[in-house]
Amino acid sequence: MPRPWKPTRAQVAAAAGKTIRPMLAPNLTGVFVGINPGLYTAAIGCHFGRPGNRFWPAVHAGGFTDRLLTPFEQRELLSIGWGITNMVGRATTTADELTDAELVAGAVKLERTIRKFRPRLVAILGVTSYRTAFQRPDAVLGLQAEKLAGAAVWVLPNPSGLNAHYQIEALGRLFAKVRRAAEATAR
Repeated sequence: MPRPWKPTRAQVAAAAGKTIRPMLAPNLTGVFVGINPGLYTAAIGCHFGRPGNRFWPAVHAGGFTDRLLTPFEQRELLSIGWGITNMVGRATTTADELTDAELVAGAVKLERTIRKFRPRLVAILGVTSYRTAFQRPDAVLGLQAEKLAGAAVWVLPNPSGLNAHYQIEALGRLFAKVRRAAEATAR
């Protein structure tokens, strides 16, 4: 496990435009798909790394893990059959900096990735970005009618601390629905 560390402001600023390596393996149960890495996340090289991001608390509250993991322990998700990637690789201060074209191109790339790694379920974190990327303007949270390269698609709220619409308890309940759906889908 990488040692936890806190980047300096200069290191965070220097992370603009950097990418973070996906955490994937063949035949996973599921893959969490973030919109794109934030600068803090890119600076430390760990998914959902910014303090205040609610991804790791939501994963724990949703019953995926028996304890709250830190971003530096992200690889432990692979041992339970879950991976992480992003729709767009480029790190930005906020997802609002992404263009519609980047999101659409990210959806095409994501489909290729899902086809290659063949998870049973894809959990996309951010309904607004999902609507744009997949050109589904009326999409809502939850299970989608369309599959992605054969995988079921669930749309969950963006767990960023900037998204105040959902607190940990509500995120935990939604993440738990995804976990139960994934457990119910046997190969």
